[in-house]
Amino acid sequence: MNITVYLGANEGNDPSLRKAVEELGTWIGMSGNALVYGGSKSGLMGALADSVLNAGGEVTGVEPQLFIDNELQHEGLTKLIVTKDMPERKTQMIELGDAFIAFPGGTGTLEEIAEVMSKVSLKHLNAACIIYNLNSYYDGMKTLLNHMVEKGLSSKERQTGIYFAENLDDIKQILGF
Repeated sequence: MNITVYLGANEGNDPSLRKAVEELGTWIGMSGNALVYGGSKSGLMGALADSVLNAGGEVTGVEPQLFIDNELQHEGLTKLIVTKDMPERKTQMIELGDAFIAFPGGTGTLEEIAEVMSKVSLKHLNAACIIYNLNSYYDGMKTLLNHMVEKGLSSKERQTGIYFAENLDDIKQILGF
Protein backbone atom coordinates (compact mmCIF):
# COMPACT_ATOMS: atom_id res chain seq x y z
CA MET A 1 0.00 0.00 0.00
CA ASN A 2 1.25 3.49 -0.82
CA ILE A 3 0.61 5.68 2.19
CA THR A 4 0.68 9.38 1.37
CA VAL A 5 1.63 11.44 4.41
CA TYR A 6 1.23 15.21 4.54
CA LEU A 7 3.36 17.06 7.08
CA GLY A 8 5.61 20.04 7.48
CA ALA A 9 9.21 20.63 6.55
CA ASN A 10 9.63 22.37 9.91
CA GLU A 11 10.63 20.51 13.05
CA GLY A 12 8.11 22.24 15.32
CA ASN A 13 8.73 22.98 18.98
CA ASP A 14 7.24 19.81 20.47
CA PRO A 15 9.76 16.94 20.71
CA SER A 16 6.91 14.40 20.71
CA LEU A 17 6.26 15.25 17.04
CA ARG A 18 9.63 13.92 15.90
CA LYS A 19 9.26 10.81 18.05
CA ALA A 20 5.78 10.10 16.63
CA VAL A 21 6.81 10.76 13.01
CA GLU A 22 9.78 8.40 13.38
CA GLU A 23 7.48 5.76 14.89
CA LEU A 24 5.08 6.16 11.95
CA GLY A 25 7.90 5.96 9.42
CA THR A 26 9.46 2.90 11.04
CA TRP A 27 6.08 1.14 10.94
CA ILE A 28 5.53 2.06 7.27
CA GLY A 29 8.99 0.73 6.38
CA MET A 30 8.75 -2.48 8.39
CA SER A 31 5.15 -3.29 7.39
CA GLY A 32 5.93 -3.64 3.70
CA ASN A 33 4.04 -0.48 2.81
CA ALA A 34 5.61 2.45 0.97
CA LEU A 35 5.67 6.17 1.73
CA VAL A 36 4.64 8.94 -0.64
CA TYR A 37 5.45 12.41 0.70
CA GLY A 38 6.59 15.86 -0.34
CA GLY A 39 10.24 14.97 -0.97
CA SER A 40 12.00 17.36 1.41
CA LYS A 41 15.05 16.56 3.52
CA SER A 42 14.04 19.19 6.10
CA GLY A 43 12.30 18.95 9.46
CA LEU A 44 9.63 16.36 10.09
CA MET A 45 9.48 15.50 6.39
CA GLY A 46 13.13 14.46 6.40
CA ALA A 47 12.73 12.56 9.66
CA LEU A 48 9.77 10.62 8.24
CA ALA A 49 11.59 9.67 5.04
CA ASP A 50 14.75 8.68 6.94
CA SER A 51 12.80 6.46 9.33
CA VAL A 52 11.04 4.63 6.48
CA LEU A 53 14.32 4.14 4.62
CA ASN A 54 16.14 3.01 7.78
CA ALA A 55 13.41 0.40 8.33
CA GLY A 56 13.95 -0.98 4.82
CA GLY A 57 10.95 0.67 3.18
CA GLU A 58 10.50 2.47 -0.10
CA VAL A 59 9.98 6.23 -0.28
CA THR A 60 8.68 8.27 -3.19
CA GLY A 61 9.13 12.01 -2.90
CA VAL A 62 7.06 14.40 -5.00
CA GLU A 63 8.63 17.84 -5.13
CA PRO A 64 8.06 20.91 -7.29
CA GLN A 65 10.95 22.29 -9.33
CA LEU A 66 11.03 25.40 -7.12
CA PHE A 67 12.18 23.32 -4.15
CA ILE A 68 14.69 21.41 -6.27
CA ASP A 69 16.16 24.74 -7.36
CA ASN A 70 16.60 25.61 -3.66
CA GLU A 71 18.18 22.18 -3.00
CA LEU A 72 15.58 21.09 -0.46
CA GLN A 73 15.09 17.59 -1.88
CA HIS A 74 16.06 14.44 0.02
CA GLU A 75 18.93 12.77 -1.84
CA GLY A 76 18.42 9.20 -0.61
CA LEU A 77 14.89 8.45 -1.78
CA THR A 78 13.82 5.36 -3.67
CA LYS A 79 12.22 7.64 -6.25
CA LEU A 80 11.93 11.42 -6.68
CA ILE A 81 9.23 12.85 -8.93
CA VAL A 82 9.76 16.48 -9.91
CA THR A 83 6.65 18.50 -10.75
CA LYS A 84 6.36 21.91 -12.39
CA ASP A 85 4.43 23.43 -9.46
CA MET A 86 2.50 22.81 -6.24
CA PRO A 87 -0.87 21.97 -7.89
CA GLU A 88 0.79 19.27 -10.00
CA ARG A 89 2.52 17.98 -6.86
CA LYS A 90 -0.82 17.64 -5.04
CA THR A 91 -2.35 15.80 -7.98
CA GLN A 92 0.61 13.38 -8.20
CA MET A 93 0.54 12.66 -4.47
CA ILE A 94 -3.17 11.84 -4.61
CA GLU A 95 -2.78 9.66 -7.72
CA LEU A 96 0.03 7.69 -6.07
CA GLY A 97 -1.71 7.18 -2.71
CA ASP A 98 -3.84 4.30 -1.50
CA ALA A 99 -4.37 5.88 1.93
CA PHE A 100 -3.74 9.38 3.25
CA ILE A 101 -2.52 10.69 6.59
CA ALA A 102 -2.32 14.29 7.78
CA PHE A 103 0.39 14.46 10.43
CA PRO A 104 0.44 17.71 12.45
CA GLY A 105 1.67 20.41 10.09
CA GLY A 106 1.07 23.93 8.84
CA THR A 107 -1.07 25.58 6.21
CA GLY A 108 0.34 23.47 3.38
CA THR A 109 -0.61 20.28 5.23
CA LEU A 110 -4.07 21.70 5.82
CA GLU A 111 -4.50 22.57 2.15
CA GLU A 112 -3.40 19.14 0.98
CA ILE A 113 -5.54 17.12 3.37
CA ALA A 114 -8.57 19.35 2.73
CA GLU A 115 -8.45 18.37 -0.95
CA VAL A 116 -8.28 14.68 -0.02
CA MET A 117 -11.17 15.11 2.45
CA SER A 118 -13.25 16.75 -0.27
CA LYS A 119 -12.51 13.99 -2.80
CA VAL A 120 -13.33 11.30 -0.23
CA SER A 121 -16.59 13.00 0.78
CA LEU A 122 -17.64 13.34 -2.88
CA LYS A 123 -16.74 9.66 -3.47
CA HIS A 124 -14.17 10.71 -6.10
CA LEU A 125 -11.53 8.91 -4.05
CA ASN A 126 -12.03 5.56 -2.34
CA ALA A 127 -9.33 5.70 0.31
CA ALA A 128 -8.96 6.26 4.02
CA CYS A 129 -8.30 9.88 4.93
CA ILE A 130 -6.71 9.88 8.38
CA ILE A 131 -6.25 12.98 10.48
CA TYR A 132 -3.47 12.15 12.95
CA ASN A 133 -4.78 13.99 16.00
CA LEU A 134 -1.56 13.60 17.96
CA ASN A 135 -1.77 15.37 21.32
CA SER A 136 -5.16 16.83 20.27
CA TYR A 137 -3.52 18.80 17.44
CA TYR A 138 -6.57 18.54 15.16
CA ASP A 139 -9.32 18.89 17.79
CA GLY A 140 -10.38 22.15 16.11
CA MET A 141 -10.83 20.36 12.78
CA LYS A 142 -12.88 17.64 14.45
CA THR A 143 -15.07 20.33 16.02
CA LEU A 144 -15.44 22.09 12.66
CA LEU A 145 -16.49 18.91 10.83
CA ASN A 146 -19.08 18.18 13.53
CA HIS A 147 -20.28 21.80 13.30
CA MET A 148 -20.80 21.37 9.54
CA VAL A 149 -23.05 18.39 10.24
CA GLU A 150 -24.94 20.24 12.99
CA LYS A 151 -25.62 23.15 10.62
CA GLY A 152 -26.79 20.84 7.84
CA LEU A 153 -23.91 21.77 5.52
CA SER A 154 -22.44 18.28 5.60
CA SER A 155 -23.55 14.90 6.88
CA LYS A 156 -22.07 11.91 8.65
CA GLU A 157 -22.50 9.99 5.38
CA ARG A 158 -20.55 12.64 3.45
CA GLN A 159 -17.78 12.40 6.01
CA THR A 160 -17.53 8.61 5.77
CA GLY A 161 -13.91 7.72 5.10
CA ILE A 162 -12.53 10.62 7.15
CA TYR A 163 -11.02 9.31 10.37
CA PHE A 164 -9.32 10.81 13.38
CA ALA A 165 -6.47 8.78 14.89
CA GLU A 166 -4.94 9.56 18.27
CA ASN A 167 -1.91 7.28 17.84
CA LEU A 168 -0.18 4.79 15.57
CA ASP A 169 -2.31 1.90 16.82
CA ASP A 170 -5.44 3.77 15.68
CA ILE A 171 -3.84 4.30 12.25
CA LYS A 172 -3.01 0.60 11.94
CA GLN A 173 -6.57 -0.35 12.90
CA ILE A 174 -8.11 2.07 10.38
CA LEU A 175 -5.86 0.68 7.63
CA GLY A 176 -6.61 -2.93 8.60
CA PHE A 177 -3.23 -3.91 10.07
